[in-house]
Amino acid sequence: MSTATSALPPITVRQTDHAALDRLADGYADTMPEVAEYLARELDRARVVPDGGLPGDIVRMGSRVRFRDDATGQERWVTLVYPGEQDIAAGRISVMTPIGAALIGLARGQSIAWETRRGESRALTVLDVGDAG
Repeated sequence: MSTATSALPPITVRQTDHAALDRLADGYADTMPEVAEYLARELDRARVVPDGGLPGDIVRMGSRVRFRDDATGQERWVTLVYPGEQDIAAGRISVMTPIGAALIGLARGQSIAWETRRGESRALTVLDVGDAG
């Protein structure tokens, strides 16, 4: 999964999520190296803020996110979850998927380029962010 760093939007991650996701990326380095490496790069470039200091319009673990596939224009609601909590039918996607790793830390209105597991380049734009409820 290669994406030019210069084209990436700034991201912000709360401290607790950053620590947990960093451990997660390390733990998946052998079994899911591409996604683990991508997530680790995203975490390395993230601005880390105290847990209470993250604005509500930024995607964090547990966020309910509406995003648009910029190629197709299709909009989708998902909840960003940890591995083992995912359920595609219920709209819960793991942060250990290419799209999940791309979403973490983005703010409403931001777009990011990412690659599918088949190596296809895609782009998405975050339209709305809320709590999973």
